[in-house]
Amino acid sequence: MKIKVRQMTSDRSGNPVANQFIIETARGRYFQSYKSIIAFRNKNTGKITLDKIYWNYSVTTMKYLKKFLGGNAIDTRAKIKSGMYSLANLN
Repeated sequence: MKIKVRQMTSDRSGNPVANQFIIETARGRYFQSYKSIIAFRNKNTGKITLDKIYWNYSVTTMKYLKKFLGGNAIDTRAKIKSGMYSLANLN
C-alpha cells in the first residue's frame, strides 16, 4: 500500500507547521496532530470519522482540523450531533 505524508502549512506564511500532517492512503486521507490521528475522510464514500477522544483536544488541533475539514468548530459540532460525522477510536 502506498502512503504519502505531507506537513500542513500555515495560511499566513505558507511555511510548514510542526506536528500537523495529512496522510494519504488508498483508503482515504487522515489528519494527524502530534502523535494522534484526529480525523479520517473515506476516499470512496466521503464519510468523515473523527477520533472520539482527540478531535477537540486543543486550540491548535482544532485550527488544523478545521482546515482539513473545511469548516469551523460550530459546524463540526453540529455535524457530529446530526450524525453527518461519526466518532470512533482512531488511535
